[in-house]
Amino acid sequence: MTDIADFTARLTALTGGRASAPRVRDGIMTLALDVGGLSPDQRDGLVAAIREGGLTVPGVTDVRIAQTAERKPLRIIAVASGKGGVGKSTLSANLAVALHRLGHRVGLVDADIYGPSQARLMGSEDQKPQARDKKMIPVTGTLGIPMLSMAHLVEPGKALAWRGPMVGNALSQLIDADWGDADLLVVDMPPGTGDIQLTMVQKHKPVGAVIVSTPQDLALIDATRAVSLFTQAGVPLIGLVEISDPFGTGGAETAAGEMGMPFLGRIPLAIDIRRQSDAGDPPAAGEGVHADAFREIAQKVATWLDGTA
Repeated sequence: MTDIADFTARLTALTGGRASAPRVRDGIMTLALDVGGLSPDQRDGLVAAIREGGLTVPGVTDVRIAQTAERKPLRIIAVASGKGGVGKSTLSANLAVALHRLGHRVGLVDADIYGPSQARLMGSEDQKPQARDKKMIPVTGTLGIPMLSMAHLVEPGKALAWRGPMVGNALSQLIDADWGDADLLVVDMPPGTGDIQLTMVQKHKPVGAVIVSTPQDLALIDATRAVSLFTQAGVPLIGLVEISDPFGTGGAETAAGEMGMPFLGRIPLAIDIRRQSDAGDPPAAGEGVHADAFREIAQKVATWLDGTA
């Protein structure tokens, strides 16, 4: 048998200081446990261990644990471009994966309501989200990353003929889902500067934006428009990523310097990246030169986030 003093000391070691000092009255032990940041399995295992230990204290017949968690507001990173087809969605998926591998609790939102692609990129096309307390429960993509996309909610290939307000409501349902322990959302924005972009910056207030462009002048002109939108809305610019191709490189890095924003790195338009993306296997989840390129960009984003925490 264990007396209350011994149990209190073991409780502190077991929980890493997450538990309050236990109290015993009429055979009932009560204590509070901070479960913030724990996965469901970690939380349940810790609670079970505390109950088991508490019942070894003489006179204790029941152990009651009040679980608490300080919920931090989700921080949102918007990944945007001025036009489609520049590799923004591929960058978004791999950025989420690379940040996850760096230890961040990341969720991924596909905000391209009309042209969702994240379900394919993250290998979660066959999943459907559930709902609890009027909130969607994200599905799981690569490496168990929680994610939501309209591709999880509509039939493949079905066109959505929605006007602006409906699109804004759909975006809000995706972002306001039950993200569990995630404290960071990577949001793959649709191309352009229309209604959904305005809803994002005005209602959901990203902490920062990553701009994606190819090195060509036309793509950079459109990227400049995206930069202007976020700047006018007061959203900080984390930096610019170039998706380079055999026909050009360096244009985005030059443009970043001219706009006074950091250049985060360059991702090649490589056939290996395309094949892995089509197969739902983001390169950032593995090893090699492409994984390293995404990891370096994610590290710069993580450093920027640490500086704004």
